[in-house]
Amino acid sequence: MMSDMATISTFTGLISTVARRLAEKWSREQATPEKSQQVLLNTLSVSFVNFYLECMEFETDLEASDSWNPVKQTLMDVADLLITNLGKLECRPVLENAQFVYVPPKVQSNRIGYVVVEISESFQSAKLLGFVKEVSIDNFPINQLQPLENLLNYLEFLELQTTKFKSQNLDSSSQNVAELKDGLRIFFESSWSTIESIFLTELGWQFRSAEDGLKNSVERAKLIDFGIKANRESVGIVVKVSHDENNLDEMKIIVELHPTNGQEYLPSSLHVMILDEEGTAVMEAKAKNDNKKISLEFNADVGDNFSVKIVLGDVSVIENFLI
Repeated sequence: MMSDMATISTFTGLISTVARRLAEKWSREQATPEKSQQVLLNTLSVSFVNFYLECMEFETDLEASDSWNPVKQTLMDVADLLITNLGKLECRPVLENAQFVYVPPKVQSNRIGYVVVEISESFQSAKLLGFVKEVSIDNFPINQLQPLENLLNYLEFLELQTTKFKSQNLDSSSQNVAELKDGLRIFFESSWSTIESIFLTELGWQFRSAEDGLKNSVERAKLIDFGIKANRESVGIVVKVSHDENNLDEMKIIVELHPTNGQEYLPSSLHVMILDEEGTAVMEAKAKNDNKKISLEFNADVGDNFSVKIVLGDVSVIENFLI
């Protein structure tokens, strides 16, 4: 199944003339044919990934990447691309029909991830084959790559985490810290509140909260407005966190979506995903025409991060949590 997804989830495009000329220039400056080929492919690979991420609206810094330093290119086998505020993404090149990608030992650390780029024989075009977060072997099997969209989810997750923690450090008073009775803290952003304050007119929700309240648990709620692009549709999200009865270091988490503004049903085609700390969807559900509620339940360990991604039409909202 993963192999099928990886085949579908690729991106192919032309390599720019500017990037190709720069790669050829740097390659001609090398002492051996082997090094010349290495620098050529590395430069083309990094340039193509940079183009792709810019199209996806991620901020990159080519000039600060080791791969864009002619001296370091000569001394090292490096194909890194610095993504602003996130870290270095290694862009490893392969030729067509390759079964493995070579990852030098020196770049198997200090990277936020690895993208494999297939360079055409003519050097005119390239294809992004997939992504993996970590590599611990020199020759990584290409058929074990994750689909390309996992990279975008992962980078989006890292960006949101970086923004969240910066905000917390700049203004700790904006944190909404809910504490369980044994002292464990669950971090919500300041826009979260109690169910009663958010859904004051939703009597059924207040009754549910009172009836289902558990010892050593916390609940928070928030209104999600999808804006003009989604006809001002909105939903309510409730997150409940409680102890696992058999393991105090493990938390039971329930994420619920409810209709708002007096609506009986959730918006049709509403899509909710639970993302792990790598930005990979581990659970998901979609609303049909007559769904009054969506509920997802899972466990997490103390110290874990997770996100809830809610999608309606062309609009998506991501909420991040730290246990």
